[in-house]
Amino acid sequence: MTTIQSSASLRTVVGLDDSAPRLRESALIMIDYQNTYRTGVMALEGAEQALAAGARLLARARAAGIPIVHIVNDGGVGTPYDIRAEIGAISAEVAPVDGEPVVVKQFPNAFHATELEQTLRDSGVEPGADLVLAGFMTHMCVGHTAQGAFNLGYRPTVVAETTATRALTGPDGGVVSAATLQTAALTTITDLFGVVVPTVDALLE
Repeated sequence: MTTIQSSASLRTVVGLDDSAPRLRESALIMIDYQNTYRTGVMALEGAEQALAAGARLLARARAAGIPIVHIVNDGGVGTPYDIRAEIGAISAEVAPVDGEPVVVKQFPNAFHATELEQTLRDSGVEPGADLVLAGFMTHMCVGHTAQGAFNLGYRPTVVAETTATRALTGPDGGVVSAATLQTAALTTITDLFGVVVPTVDALLE
């Protein structure tokens, strides 16, 4: 029987720090917690559990007084991402409060063609700082935003239990389960772009 050996991550090869940040020394980015992922064509496996975890993380971030930025994806009028309609709105459980900026994006990377970087800088969060990422979908906007943050010099950390994705058809025509895609997406992040912690409780204050 052949045993599969794991390769060293690119983070290990280039000497990047894999330690998780302290929440009180970070900024929180809440990515695409929109109603569209809870029902209908874009419903995600485990969305409700991830949303509940995201709400717990948001409450901790508010208590810590750290910068918080909400992201929404605008797909246009009549789409599953119509931010003018209830389907595209941020879910009530994690809705922004006064003083928490909302950045609108149209690409998976929340830094691309948006005001996110400037919004962070306006809050005193400069490249080199720790960003905690939560939201939807793991393999798409969470992963691409982690990569975008890394490319700009930030240190992104994704909280796994606050994320979710959906089953998709693979290139061979077979079904890639949501669980398999979730694992692959998080592993892609940990190979280079950032740190992944399993739960909200894994983040120290």
